[in-house]
Amino acid sequence: MKNFYNTLFLNNRFFYCLSAIATLFVIGFFAPFFFELSKVLLFMLIMLTLIDVFILYQTKKGIKIDRNLPERLSNGDENRISLLIKNEYPFVAHISLIEELPYQFQKRDFIFEQQVQKKQEKTIYYFVRPTERGVYSFGFLNVFVNSALKLATKKYVLCEEKELKCYPSFLKLRAFHMKSFQNSSTAVGTRKVRRIGNSLEFEQIKEYVSGDDIRTLNWKATAKRNHFMVNQYVEEKSQSVYTIIDKGRAMQMQFNGLSLLDYAVNATLAISHIILRKQDKAGMLSFSTKLEDWVVAERRSSQMSLISEALHAIKTNFLEPDFSTLYAVVKRKITHRSLLILFTNFETIDSLNRQLPYLRALAKNHLLLVVFFKNTELDMMIDAKAETIQQVYDSIIAEKFMYEKKRIVNELKKYGIQSVLTKPEDLTGDSIQKYLELKSRGLF
Repeated sequence: MKNFYNTLFLNNRFFYCLSAIATLFVIGFFAPFFFELSKVLLFMLIMLTLIDVFILYQTKKGIKIDRNLPERLSNGDENRISLLIKNEYPFVAHISLIEELPYQFQKRDFIFEQQVQKKQEKTIYYFVRPTERGVYSFGFLNVFVNSALKLATKKYVLCEEKELKCYPSFLKLRAFHMKSFQNSSTAVGTRKVRRIGNSLEFEQIKEYVSGDDIRTLNWKATAKRNHFMVNQYVEEKSQSVYTIIDKGRAMQMQFNGLSLLDYAVNATLAISHIILRKQDKAGMLSFSTKLEDWVVAERRSSQMSLISEALHAIKTNFLEPDFSTLYAVVKRKITHRSLLILFTNFETIDSLNRQLPYLRALAKNHLLLVVFFKNTELDMMIDAKAETIQQVYDSIIAEKFMYEKKRIVNELKKYGIQSVLTKPEDLTGDSIQKYLELKSRGLF
């Protein structure tokens, strides 16, 4: 009985009809015909309501819904969720579905209005776009069912609560993987050259020719053939590439709902995938006041899983970053020449100059690529038509800041440091393109 009481609701249509009948009762004091008519109408309303309740409750589980959630959410992407609705009633069901979305979406009126034919199934889809990493808790699915009379409603509470982890953007990995093999390395003027390497990966024994390294002489083969033979080694194909994420306060700015830190995290996952596909070793680390989330560059099969878990766990208070600590730890732990891809942000030339000594020190032993961001809001201010003195002033200040960004690029170039200045939404694609360019040029 308690369950019946908690799941039964009377609709607005019932109360509208009841109000009309009450009005007729009042009129009936002056015209007896309307008094008799109102009694008949009240009886009919009660009977129709009882019939509506009966047909809603005669089938114990009249509505069934399967909610198909992904195993994990992709940050910054549209994640599809499907609802399979099964109508077990012998009539057309008018359904209102209220989904209990995770609190991060801040949406409490997520309602679907559906009409499902008798004994039929219907699938509906909706998309959610998370903008921060973490755990997302999906609640119950509240379903309100009406018959064609729409005088009463039966409530169902379906689907179990479920928690999903939100990982860095992995849905776009396939698209960036395809893009990496359509890169401009096959452009006019560029060709692949097979180079003899000095690694320990043996390829073959061949006759000595002028110019071969005498240190590779194979004396046993020389004695058998009675002329000089040398060992030939293949080129070292697997290079170490580390992505370094600045978790400082400059990475707190938000564009399109995502912070610069989250853009960098998403780009790190995508570029690590491409690095491993290109037979290089992928590693990562993050830093603010100290180095954290360290994953050593390797090519093992579980590397992407390790990087993904490390990226998912990145947390920060957006404090001032300590580049001196970054330099000290990198010098101690990364002993072989590697490509370092640093995701950070500099707004002015002064902010760069404070960190430039440490960047130059990193570039002495490694190939350093600094990736930082354009402020797209400044672009809009510059492109907007200035109609007032304040707008003219704002446009000039915006142009000054954009000029500072270009100065930063030139300053890094002066010291042999590679750089990419990109829009936040283009970060992943531009970073991958620059990595492929450096690799095709054989700079690391």
